[in-house]
Amino acid sequence: MSNAIEMTGRLIAAARALTGISLDDFATAAGLPSEALQRMEANGSAWLHSESDAKAVRRGLDHFGVIVMDEADGLGAGVRLKFTRQDARQIARLEGEGGIVGSDDAH
Repeated sequence: MSNAIEMTGRLIAAARALTGISLDDFATAAGLPSEALQRMEANGSAWLHSESDAKAVRRGLDHFGVIVMDEADGLGAGVRLKFTRQDARQIARLEGEGGIVGSDDAH
């Protein structure tokens, strides 16, 4: 099985629980219908069958600063925050401020 689709509903639910993100907010960030995400979570430990669904879920995880840790050293897969909770709150606050959008490239 490709690493791109090694994702389960339990990992998705664990990521949402870790970040405190609602199903609807996560679905929006992933670009998936809430109902589809709900079905994925309901499938528990079954692997996602669609590479496009798995990519969408990973996009949502990345948006909220979550990384998936693969099974290794006799331990199961899990999720972890990329940033501290304080960093994540600061990022969310800055993203919500609005303002003029411009290039980030410095020449």
